[in-house]
Amino acid sequence: MIKLNRADYEKMLSHARSTLPEEACGLIAGTVEGEDRIIRKVYLLTNTDHSPEHFSLDPKEQLAAIKDMRLHGLVPIGNWHSHPDTPSRPSDEDKRLAYDSRASYLILSLMDREHPVLHSFRIFGTDAEKEELIIH
Repeated sequence: MIKLNRADYEKMLSHARSTLPEEACGLIAGTVEGEDRIIRKVYLLTNTDHSPEHFSLDPKEQLAAIKDMRLHGLVPIGNWHSHPDTPSRPSDEDKRLAYDSRASYLILSLMDREHPVLHSFRIFGTDAEKEELIIH
């Protein structure tokens, strides 16, 4: 199970809405407690592709986020990105670029602007498995 607090969810949602029509992206970090992965910090990064269909994390911002995680005793849990016009599920490109099967990949769909949908996935090659996500 992966847990995300409501304030961080709102932070992601606000950032994703502000970058429309482009995909928003970032990293997630936290702690691992038994089988639970607790997100303690959400990082909002620049999509250097500036595209509505794919993203690349800004390398300098990514490095700064990793340094911040270390400084605060957090571990990388995965990343997140938005789908401005498609459902909250990994695209073929998302699967192709998912290099770490231990990571969580959160996808925030803004397809229905009034009812955003956030899901978390573990990706193994061409297979994606939905994780239980609790927003509290």
